[in-house]
Formats: sequence, C-alpha cells, structure tokens
Amino acid sequence: MKAGKVRAIAICVFQNGNRILVAEGYDRVKKQVFYRPLGGTIEFGEPAAITVQREIQEELELVMVGIKYLGTLENIFSYEGQAGHEIILVFDGEFQDSSVYKMKILIGYEGDGAKITALWKDLEEFTPGNHRAGPPLYPTGLLELLREQK
Repeated sequence: MKAGKVRAIAICVFQNGNRILVAEGYDRVKKQVFYRPLGGTIEFGEPAAITVQREIQEELELVMVGIKYLGTLENIFSYEGQAGHEIILVFDGEFQDSSVYKMKILIGYEGDGAKITALWKDLEEFTPGNHRAGPPLYPTGLLELLREQK
C-alpha cells in the first residue's frame, strides 16, 4: 500500500455452493486472522476482468473461465498499522479445471515469493451473530454483495 493513494483492485469470488475461495491473512498489529478473495492491483490500461485472470494465473497457476462482474466496493481500512483505501471491482468466475473444487487447500505465491494459502469457506462462517462465525471476510460489504446476487 502506498500512503495517501487510492488503489484500484479486482478480486474474484469463486463460488461452490455456499462456499467461496479465500486467502487467509494475518494482521500482526491487530493480531487478527482474516479472509479475502484472491485478486490484485489493476495495471494501467488493463481491464479489471483481465486483472483477475492474470492474478489467478500468476498466484495459483490456474486458468479461470466464465468471468462475471458482480459489483464495486469501496474499502477504507487499516492493515499492519497503515491506512489503506481501495476501490474494488468484484467478479465471479469458475476454474477451468473442476478438480480444484474438491481441494481443501490451494497453495500459491505472490510475485514477491510470499506464500498464499487459499481455502474454501462457507459464507455462514462470516455471518455476524452466527455461532459458527469466525474471522472476518474482507473487503467490508462483500458478504452483503454476494447475498444480493442470490
């Protein structure tokens, strides 16, 4: 994150029944585990739908198809003690290889070599007040956007 800059990103929520694929993250300042769909920064001149395809290919070495725009979210947040501001284009998509939906964990890598652990999580785990509720789903507003789609 660059201080004082708004970042445009694209993410993809691969859905499998009531589950979505999310990467697990940890904020050392907040001492908090969280989950977030995969994606990344939209490069200058790159359509957002191409961004999610590129990011999934780079991070997981998987091909996605059936890309569908779901909506846009604005996320103003703090991570590792730094303020952040993102405009997020949210997409749905499918993996070309259907065996991915049977995997419990997917391991990938960021461009800088940082390990990504992605897993399928039931949306009910992110519902406030649910007895099974766990760590939060980011960006804020994503759960509501997904529920509006159903």
